[in-house]
Amino acid sequence: MSELKEKIKLSVLVTGGAGFVGSNLIAELVKDKSLKIHSLDNYFTGKEENHIEGALYIKGDCQEINSCIDFIPDVIFHFGEYSRVSTSFEDLKKVWDYNIKGTHKVVEFCRKHKCKLIYSASSTKFADNGNNKNESPYAFFKSQNTDLIKNYNKWFNLDYAICYFYNVYGSRQIKTGKYATVIGIFEEQYKNNQPLTVVKPGYQTRDFTHIEDIIRGLVLLMKRGSGDGYCFGTGKSYQMLEVANLFSDNFTLIDSRVGERFESFIDLRKSYELGWKPKNNLENYIKNFKENLK
Repeated sequence: MSELKEKIKLSVLVTGGAGFVGSNLIAELVKDKSLKIHSLDNYFTGKEENHIEGALYIKGDCQEINSCIDFIPDVIFHFGEYSRVSTSFEDLKKVWDYNIKGTHKVVEFCRKHKCKLIYSASSTKFADNGNNKNESPYAFFKSQNTDLIKNYNKWFNLDYAICYFYNVYGSRQIKTGKYATVIGIFEEQYKNNQPLTVVKPGYQTRDFTHIEDIIRGLVLLMKRGSGDGYCFGTGKSYQMLEVANLFSDNFTLIDSRVGERFESFIDLRKSYELGWKPKNNLENYIKNFKENLK
C-alpha cells in the first residue's frame, strides 16, 4: 500500500519557482513526498541559488510553456510574471510579454490539460478606493488577468483560485537592484549604516505579510481554494515613515514615483474562511533582524 502511494504522486508546476515566493513555496511543498514538484523559470529575477533539493528545474519562459513542459501537472502555481509597479513604465515590453502573453499561454495550457490554476494577482487594484488599477502598466495588466481567468472559468470551466499578496517580506526577498522589495532595501541600508530611503510623502500606507504566512495560504489554496478574493495580509497598515522608524531614525525622503499608491484595501474574510490567519508581524521581524546583526 505504501509503495503504491509512493508511486502515485500529485504533479505540481511552479512558474517563477526560482524567485522569492516560488522558491519558498517549493521549499515547503517538497516536504510532502506525495508531491512531484517542477519549476519553470526564465531567471529574470529568479536565481539558481534559490533551487531546492527535491524539485526539478526547467529553464524557460511561460510563453513557451507548451514546448518546455512535456507532462501534465495537476496544479500550476503561476508566479512567473513581472512584479514591480514603478519600473513597469520603463519595462513595458517585459510587462506585456510576461504578464499578458506569458500568462495567457499558462491559462490556455491549464484549460487544455485541465490543470488547477493558482494565480497570484495584485493587490494594487484595490488601492486608493479601487482607482489604482489603471495607474501603472503592472497594475492594469494584472487586473486584466484576473478577468481573463474568471472568464475562462465561465467559458471553459477552468478550475482556479486567485490570491492577493500584500508586500511580502522574509527569506530570499530581493535586497538590491531596481526589483528589490522595500523591506529588503531597508535591511541592506540599515546593515550598511546608510540612511533609509523613504519615498515621498512618507505617509502612504502598506500592509506587510511574512513569506511564511503567504506559503501557508498557498498550500491551503492548493488543497481547497476555489474562485477569486483570497487576500493574504495582516489587516494592519503602516505609514512608510513608521516602517523606516522601526529600523532607525536615520532616513531621507526621496522623490515620489509614478504609479505610487497611497493606501490599500484588504478583505480577509475569504482567507479566514479558508482556515488561514497570519501568524507573523512586521515589528517582531524587524526587531529580530536588528538583534541578529549585533
